[in-house]
Amino acid sequence: MSAREELIVKYAADLKDKCGVTANMDLLTKVTIGCGPAIYSKDAATVAGSQQSELDTVKNNFLIKKLGLADGPALDAGIDAVIEKYGRSNANKYRAVVYYLLTLHFGKESVYN
Repeated sequence: MSAREELIVKYAADLKDKCGVTANMDLLTKVTIGCGPAIYSKDAATVAGSQQSELDTVKNNFLIKKLGLADGPALDAGIDAVIEKYGRSNANKYRAVVYYLLTLHFGKESVYN
């Protein structure tokens, strides 16, 4: 099993254990691949849910640029809902899991087809 495949299995377990979500493995794999080399860097692989600059990066680089959503309060509300679902006290919020949940939240699975 490759390093990426091992991470995808870890992300799927995180979705199930911490979010109560059974992952669509095809979509999770595509979202993970879309994260690029960031998944292999300890710092870049996670999202600091309490850091505004990090949340702004998620909004600008993922929601607006990748998913093509228009900026507005709905984006911040979506990020907040996903952070809440993942667990605010959970220190390790994996970027691929956050992006996966945001993709589902905004119904943008078609971006990965």
